[in-house]
Amino acid sequence: MKKILCVVTSNNVKGATGIPTGFWLSELTHPLEKFTAAGFAFELASIKGGKPPIDGDSLDFNDAVNKKFWDDADFQRKLANTIKLDDANAKDFDAIFFAGGHGVMWDFADSAAIQKVTRDIYERGGIVSAVCHGPAALVNVKLTDGKFFVDGKNLTSFTNGEEAEVQATDIVPFLLETELKNHGAIHHAAANWANHVEVDGRLVTGQNPASAAAVGEAVVKLLS
Repeated sequence: MKKILCVVTSNNVKGATGIPTGFWLSELTHPLEKFTAAGFAFELASIKGGKPPIDGDSLDFNDAVNKKFWDDADFQRKLANTIKLDDANAKDFDAIFFAGGHGVMWDFADSAAIQKVTRDIYERGGIVSAVCHGPAALVNVKLTDGKFFVDGKNLTSFTNGEEAEVQATDIVPFLLETELKNHGAIHHAAANWANHVEVDGRLVTGQNPASAAAVGEAVVKLLS
């Protein structure tokens, strides 16, 4: 059975602002729906392990997919007991997926655990995927040849325009689109909030929450 390592933030506050944050629920549940429908297994991980913070603004239970997972006892058990990413073994997974939410902007980019497991999964022939702010995980990943993972790759992420629209340009520690470009990424931006996914070999990225399900579909297609 194919198995996917799904990673969320452990950070619960937007820097010095004191504004609560976390991961964005639909950016996890919508890909998970695609993964599980295809018969794939998943493990939930976070930077620190245990119960990760969820952005309260994302708790939309009019979203049928959110409600389906929220009401699922197995999902809640896994969510309350995410594994610490340091303890994840790349050999156990066929793909890695990074959910977004503003929280990741403070703990993904500089995580040594993210950099190691992402490199190991990719260099073993696995798939790397992320949505919205999730590609913050990829900013500083280097391959064993010393090259930035994103260098020369086509991808997308939450855009500078979207960051400006949510009035977070001066809150986040860096602009994700800009930082990916600084490390050689070929960044593609669609209109704000458009469903937009980029697939470059074994890298799958989505621009924003509206792109989450399509990221899941693309990962399933590659794994199938």
